Amino acid sequence: MWAIVVKEFRQLRRDRRTLALLFMLPILFLVVFGYAASFDVKHVRTVVVGPLATAVATHLPDQFDIVSTQPGGGYRQAYDALRDGRAVVAIVTPADPARAKGQILIDGTEIFAARAAVGAISQVQATTGGKASPGTVPPGTTATLPAGSPVSGSSAGGMWLPTPQVLFNPDLRTSVIMIPGLCGIILVFVGTVATALGVVRERQAGTLEQLAVMPFRPADVFVGKIAPYFAIATIDMVVIVAAGMAIFSVPFRGSVAAFALGALLFLFVTLGIGVLISTVSQTQGQAIQLAIMTLLPQILLSGLLFPIASMAAGVRWISYLLPLTYFVKIARGIMVRGEPLGALWFSFLMLAVLGAAVFALSVLRFRRELGPAR
Repeated sequence: MWAIVVKEFRQLRRDRRTLALLFMLPILFLVVFGYAASFDVKHVRTVVVGPLATAVATHLPDQFDIVSTQPGGGYRQAYDALRDGRAVVAIVTPADPARAKGQILIDGTEIFAARAAVGAISQVQATTGGKASPGTVPPGTTATLPAGSPVSGSSAGGMWLPTPQVLFNPDLRTSVIMIPGLCGIILVFVGTVATALGVVRERQAGTLEQLAVMPFRPADVFVGKIAPYFAIATIDMVVIVAAGMAIFSVPFRGSVAAFALGALLFLFVTLGIGVLISTVSQTQGQAIQLAIMTLLPQILLSGLLFPIASMAAGVRWISYLLPLTYFVKIARGIMVRGEPLGALWFSFLMLAVLGAAVFALSVLRFRRELGPAR
């Protein structure tokens, strides 16, 4: 028995990938769930527009992080700020508080931030004599700014804040924001795991050695390998989107062409990662290990499950290196908010850059295995 134990330890010592998986995954889970897995939103991005924008902005609770004040703006500017993802809360102030109450608009696609905003408004109301409990604002109630606001108003001593209006996802349903994210998960799984396993299986069968003596360039081999998985992932994505719209009533308010472009770029990145993993793996077991190590951070740190803004700064930077982070922004923005292509240009650019980098690395790895291009 002791001989078997010693043999297993020696085999583990030689298998560096397994050792890395055994030690890195627990550390990854500890870091993620300790520093990144947080639903608490301490700062809510807010824009204030209208004639009293400056006065109202200076008297909002600290939880409302003012990113813009537009005294000359109105409802259109407030709506555009939420649609384009520049803010979660938009306050439209009236010219005369005695005659109009203004509006509070909240982006329902940012569920946790939206709930935090509604809760903060409830607390403001509670401190000025309201009866609403934290976390909810019953229909027909109002909230007030703290006493001392330069804007005169009700007997409570401040300006009345109207009932918040939640846009894009009025009921704050989780399925509305999860279905677009699930499209990304499907593409990651098919693109990374399935592609890596498929290419490694050919190496074990000796097919790649046959390709080495054929007149194929590395780029040709790369495109040829990802083409079948590209078709499968595309079909899966269409099915998921259609099922989400039919079963869970998920809206699709934006451009189909813009969504297709984002999915195309993201799928190109994930397929490239799968091929890249296959070039450094000798067995399917090694490919699965590496695929898991690239898959888990994307699921946990992309903003799909936990708000990126609530992550610790030491972990948050990892999110901006993950392709799923940008696809989640594109999918949610286009499907749920109807966000235009121009407002998402940075996410599209990052996917293009990541795709070019992965493509280049994959071709270089294939060139080493198949020999120089002919």
